[in-house]
Amino acid sequence: MTRNILDACPKALQNSLNSQLQALFTAPDPQTARQLLHSILATYGEKAPQAVERLENGFDDAISVLNYPEPYRKRLRTTNIVERLNEEIRRRERVIRIFPNGASVIRLLGALLTEQHEAWSTGRKYFDMAAYWDWRRPQAEAAD
Repeated sequence: MTRNILDACPKALQNSLNSQLQALFTAPDPQTARQLLHSILATYGEKAPQAVERLENGFDDAISVLNYPEPYRKRLRTTNIVERLNEEIRRRERVIRIFPNGASVIRLLGALLTEQHEAWSTGRKYFDMAAYWDWRRPQAEAAD
C-alpha cells in the first residue's frame, strides 16, 4: 500500500511521506493510527491529493491488523507467504516448461499446495495459534 500511495505522490515529497506512512502503519493501536492519518491529511492534502485519496480509501483495510496481538501484525500485513508460494510454483513450472493440458497444471498445483500445507501444519508454524487464543480468551469472557 505504501508503494501505491507513493506512486501518486510528487517525487519531492516521497521521502517525508514515506517516513510518516511507516509511522502510521506501525502504530501501536487504531486510535494512534487515526491521529497520524489526520496529521498526514492536513500536511499533504493540497500538495499530494491523489496520494491522500489512495491513503483514505485503503486506510481501514490497512490498519485492520492493529486489532490483533503485536506478534501477528507483521506476518498479517505483509505478502511474504504468498510471494514465497508463488516463487515455489514458478520454480516447479520452469522445470516442466510446457504442460500437455490444463489437468496437468491443476495436478502440479494441487500436489504443490498439498506439500505446502503439510509443511505448514507439521513444521515450524507461521502462526502459533495458542498465543492467539490466550490473547482472545479475556476478550471473549468480557463479551459474555
